[in-house]
Parts: sequence; structure tokens; C-alpha cells
Amino acid sequence: MKLISIVVPAYNEEKNISSMYAKLVQELELLPYRYEIMFINDGSSDGTLQEILALSEAHDDVKYISLTRNFGKESALLAGLKRIRGDAAILMDSDLQHPPQLIGELIQGYEEGFHQVVAKRSRTGDSKIRTLFSTFYYRVINSITDVDFVDGEGDFRLLSRKALNSLLTLSESNRFSKGLYSWIGLSKKIINYENVARAAGTTKWSFGNLINYGIDGIISFNTKPLRICFYTGFFVLFISLLYIGFTFYQITKNGIGAPGYFTTITAILFLGGIQLLSLGVIGEYIGRIYNETKRRPNFLVDISNADEYDEL
Repeated sequence: MKLISIVVPAYNEEKNISSMYAKLVQELELLPYRYEIMFINDGSSDGTLQEILALSEAHDDVKYISLTRNFGKESALLAGLKRIRGDAAILMDSDLQHPPQLIGELIQGYEEGFHQVVAKRSRTGDSKIRTLFSTFYYRVINSITDVDFVDGEGDFRLLSRKALNSLLTLSESNRFSKGLYSWIGLSKKIINYENVARAAGTTKWSFGNLINYGIDGIISFNTKPLRICFYTGFFVLFISLLYIGFTFYQITKNGIGAPGYFTTITAILFLGGIQLLSLGVIGEYIGRIYNETKRRPNFLVDISNADEYDEL
């Protein structure tokens, strides 16, 4: 009988852990599969860990990992993926915005032979401003990156063991899972569902966090910003040479006139802005190279009842 692993990262989700487990078991018990539920406590400051420990003591199917601090969702997911033993894994948030009722459909897609079965949510309930920004972001990122991103597709998905092993071979520190799922390829099936409101608690994604996450997506999967810097610099240099030639021609023809303050300050500000923008983009890449060369682990485990699974 195949084993299905449910991977659930949690950060300050004390109020949702028990409900999440109950709803998961309710769905999993209806299916002809063995299962394990892996909770990852990502350095929560509330009672999330205590809730997970209580479930683990009462139920053998509950596995857990507790990280030493908040490393972020990407690292928490990686910690879980390295320690599950399932033939397939289903990744879910702990706030019940990923409906457990879809587990059966996800597994059905897996049995049909798909290596990735993705639950794609609608934008129902999102503000118009957020929807507008999301639509604009995906149009921009798909025009400049080397992988395809789909609006509404996130971490809620089933991954076959082959897809899991493919992800675990990617050792980069700055992980952007949405891009990694697309980068590994493999066959994919999409299941659509309506957006679900959070069951309890508050979202951990502030506007600033979303902006930083969006920048990670743009930077992680393409070098086109560097190419844009090159073309911009070349264009500015070309225009500057034309201007110098035109100015020299005017001087030889009409003599030297009074220097214009507006022309001078405009040139300084424009060229200075281009230089700073280019340095900022280059700095993003240099920073990532710096972080990669340090080879720091993505996470550190405090306590766990699950061993790391190294069979790739």
C-alpha cells in the first residue's frame, strides 16, 4: 500500500493545528493509502509547538520537526521534504486555506501518472488592488524569466517521489519554490478551486514580505536584469557620444556660449540614476553569490521525531 506524506509548515498557527489535523485525517481515512502528517514548526513564538507535540504523543501518524528559529516557509518546506518517506507528498499550509477536501483529487491525478498535481486557486475574495498587482506581476515575471509562472498556483500541490527527488537535488540556498516546481518540469495536472478564507489567526504575509518574495522570483530565475543594465549603459553611452559630437559641432560653428545649468544638472541626475540602478541590480546578484559561497544550511533542527531521508 502506497504511503502519502502530508507536509505542513506552521508559523504561529496555534489556533489551527488541531483543526488542520482533524480535517486531514477525516479525508485521509476515506482513501486506501497509508499516510503520515509532517508538521514543521518554523520557530513559532506561540503555542504551535505544544499543539504539535500533543498530537504526536496521541497519534503515531504525526511526525514533526521544530526549527531553532524562524527560517521562513521555503526552508521549513525543505526540512519537511528531506524527512518524509512517502511515495508522494502533498504540500499544504496550516491555516486551512488549502482545502483538505481536495486531497482525493490530488491523489487521483497522481494515480493517473502525473508527477505534479497542482491546486490552482481563484482570486475570489482578494481585493481589487491585490488582484491588479498580482496580474501585473505575473505578466512582468513571465516576460523576463526563464521559467513559467501561473497566477493562482502555489505550494498546494502533490509531488511524486520522482518530483521530490528532483527538487532535493537542487542545493541552492536562496530557494523560490514556485520557480523550482516549474524548472524541474515533469508532467503536471491542474485542479481549480475557489479561494478559501483563513480559518483563524492573521496572515504572516505583509505587503513588504510580498514585495520581497516577488523580487526573489524575478532575481532567482533569470539574468536578464544584468543584460538590461548592459543595453541601458550602451544606449546612454551612445546618446552621450552623439551629444558630445553635437556640442563640439556647435562650438566650432558658433563659439562657446554660457553653460546651461539645466543641461548640466539633468545630465548628472540622469546618468547618476542609471549608474545607481545598474549597481543595485548587480548588487542583488553579488549578494546572492556571497550567500551561496558561505554554504550555510537552510535550516537547523531543534527537536524532531523524524529522521532525514537521504535515499535519492
